[in-house]
Amino acid sequence: MTAEAATRNTEAPSSLPHWAFPPPQGYVAEDLDHIPGLPAHTQLIDGSLVFARPQQRFHHDVIFGLHRALADAAPDPLQVCQEMTVKLAPMQRPEPDLIVLGPEAPSDEGVSCYQAEDVILAVEVVSPDSVVRDRKRKPTLYAEAGIPHFWRIEEAGGRPVVYVYEIDPATGVYVGTGIHHDRLKLTLPFDLDIDLTTLYTA
Repeated sequence: MTAEAATRNTEAPSSLPHWAFPPPQGYVAEDLDHIPGLPAHTQLIDGSLVFARPQQRFHHDVIFGLHRALADAAPDPLQVCQEMTVKLAPMQRPEPDLIVLGPEAPSDEGVSCYQAEDVILAVEVVSPDSVVRDRKRKPTLYAEAGIPHFWRIEEAGGRPVVYVYEIDPATGVYVGTGIHHDRLKLTLPFDLDIDLTTLYTA
């Protein structure tokens, strides 16, 4: 069922738009491009719409600082993007906080969604309302889609802590390769050295 059909056929209270209630079989990734009035940064996870809540200062500052640091370190032709959805499967279209795109990823202005094979790194900054999704569900989906690198960032003592994962090709699941508190120095997916203490000051 398309988003338009769901809008026509689903009963909903007048205070809520019809699309707030998924059709019985769930939405598919392409529906996000056609649902009228959909709030910005809406994600699709397991066929259901997930709406963004207002950002906290930690979340905003860490994403902003890390985006700049990754863009400075990433070699050409890799691209760093934020606030872009990624189609992982027919009913999975999450929006990572940051992604690093490989050399074959499209770069034209009309792109509204990337494919899993375009992404070499997905980054999630955990918010109070996204703990379960960012710790469990999203990493599982990213690994199943074959995204080779995943970082999860959490606040501890007013500072960002980066949990780094790499996919194990034998099992298809992420394996933790390090927990970084003050400094993030890696050689994969490319050489970088980031002072984490500069990303956020409480």
